[in-house]
Amino acid sequence: MKKNIVRIAIVIPLYRAEKHIGAVLRGIPAYISHIVIVDDCSPDQSVEIVQNCSDARICLISHQTNQGVGGAVLTGYKKAVELGAEIIVKMDSDDQMDPAYLLSLLAPILTGQADYTKGNRFLHINELQNMPFIRRMGNAGLSFLTKVASGYWNIFDPTNGYTAIHSSITSLLETKKIHKRYFFESSMLIELGIIRAVIQDIHIPARYQDETSSLSEWKVLFEFPPLLLAGFMRRFFIQYFVRDFGIVSMLFLLGISFSLFGIIFGAYHWYLSSQLETPASTGTVMLAVLPLIMGFQLLIQALIADIQNIPMIPLQGNIKTLDKIRTMLG
Repeated sequence: MKKNIVRIAIVIPLYRAEKHIGAVLRGIPAYISHIVIVDDCSPDQSVEIVQNCSDARICLISHQTNQGVGGAVLTGYKKAVELGAEIIVKMDSDDQMDPAYLLSLLAPILTGQADYTKGNRFLHINELQNMPFIRRMGNAGLSFLTKVASGYWNIFDPTNGYTAIHSSITSLLETKKIHKRYFFESSMLIELGIIRAVIQDIHIPARYQDETSSLSEWKVLFEFPPLLLAGFMRRFFIQYFVRDFGIVSMLFLLGISFSLFGIIFGAYHWYLSSQLETPASTGTVMLAVLPLIMGFQLLIQALIADIQNIPMIPLQGNIKTLDKIRTMLG
């Protein structure tokens, strides 16, 4: 009897990687069916190195214009699906992602426990000790904001690009909303949150070498928070006002209403008091403070309810069941 072999593809966005791409390709295990390399207009000799590689699994795609890491990965996803891959792994071309951890990344998807897995460099204390304090604090802050925006309160290290996804999930993503450049990993989490995919963190330590990161801390500090805020508003509106209207929706609306009333009422009477040079009465102060306190309490309750609403049922199981039903019905 012929065994059912799961077809796994690795997508590698290629840009300025002539020093490392050869080592990356040599390290890819034999059980990987396809290696999709997307040349994102790399100006060095990276493409020539790939072309000189004799690995028959390699499929090289070249962009006519630079689209960023997100654009390259989405192109790779599309090609991997065309090749029949059931699981798609994303690896970078800088050799920081150790292929020895591929099985750990694949296992939750293969066993139907998750739709998407990602590396987490900080599940053990050693990784935290080797990172500068400022970067640790920055990563913690960015992780918290990403938790709020995506609804995945159980994950960390959002910028980690070592990921795997079940190919059936890619067709559910609204790819036009996925950021094409450095915000790609975080925007993927937001879009996965909108479709309610199940995500698992996998401990995978990074392998730092002589490469320099093109993503500066200042770029993250100033560019990511507005994008995360926009992602949160979109995710929250779709999840709690378009697809559902329940307790979280009511708590949020009441919390916003009470808070705004307290702020506006208090600011107005503070202005009157300053103009008339007379202190506001105790009752006026209480009418401003109490709705504000109540509003914040309701917003905190909405946040707690959102934390408890992390996706727990993988989508891939439902998709496989539907496919079997379609086959049975002809």
